[in-house]
Amino acid sequence: MVLQLHPDNRLSLNRQIKDGDLVIVYEKHDAMKAVKVSEHEVLQNRFGAFKHSDWIGKSFGSKVYGHKGGFVYLLAPTPELWTLVLSHRTQILYIADISFVIMCLEIVPGSVVLESGTGSGSLTTSFARAVAPTGHVYTFDFHQQRAASARDDFERTGISELVKVGVRDIQGEGFPEEFIGRADSVFLDLPQPWMAIPSAGKMLRGDGILCSFSPCIEQVQRSSEALTSHYFTDIRTFEVLLRTYEVRKRNMEGQDGSGSNGGGSVEEHPKKRKCGFDAGGDGTVMVRPSSESRGHTGYLTFARLRCVSCSDN
Repeated sequence: MVLQLHPDNRLSLNRQIKDGDLVIVYEKHDAMKAVKVSEHEVLQNRFGAFKHSDWIGKSFGSKVYGHKGGFVYLLAPTPELWTLVLSHRTQILYIADISFVIMCLEIVPGSVVLESGTGSGSLTTSFARAVAPTGHVYTFDFHQQRAASARDDFERTGISELVKVGVRDIQGEGFPEEFIGRADSVFLDLPQPWMAIPSAGKMLRGDGILCSFSPCIEQVQRSSEALTSHYFTDIRTFEVLLRTYEVRKRNMEGQDGSGSNGGGSVEEHPKKRKCGFDAGGDGTVMVRPSSESRGHTGYLTFARLRCVSCSDN
């Protein structure tokens, strides 16, 4: 389960793994998978065979060994890890965008959040943790099968009590009238978000916040025009860029003038010297930008609904 609630409504993942739990099996930094624990099942991978029965009773984060001596880690399925292993039914938002969205939408425990569309449910899962234990996320997708798959995923990850999935064309029909004036935040991930902005404005409470995610700047321009025309203020657009770094231990033998690099020395590579430090033993830890860093994913436009009663005062 992504979220475990104690009887006193506190969130916690500090518990032992049980039969039927969902765990993230960490093989290495770029190889993880979600596995449902079943007492009589066996996970087989390049590191060996791992009996699920050996996992039951261990704490999340435990290191477990297979019959060949290889090992994996059993991690709690947090929203961050679930984002990395979930099935991609659509393009998803990643951690940098998700964290920025939750902060700027001012989502806190108890918040009511409306979302369209659901897609693969990556953002929805993080919304659920942010509003828990007393808030709720209402998410909509026009594609019936996609909504059903998302509903199954939320059941697997243990957040179905916090999330309700609906099938609806928000772009064409708007949000259901039952949510008028009830939402603290609205998130739109639609091809033509400006068509849903009038409805979103009706759903928000005074001073509520809307966010629209768009991959193209032309969509941002049209959305901003619609926001200005429908009582929104403080309109801002951001592009979140993330650059990751690799940290590796490297053998420096042959780079001190006596090795196999043709007599070169570390003095010929000042940049490498600056980004490395002695790791002890026979190696040096090197830090460099990752060649697979994700760049631009889209534009995030935020706007706050003008509080009419506040302006009247």
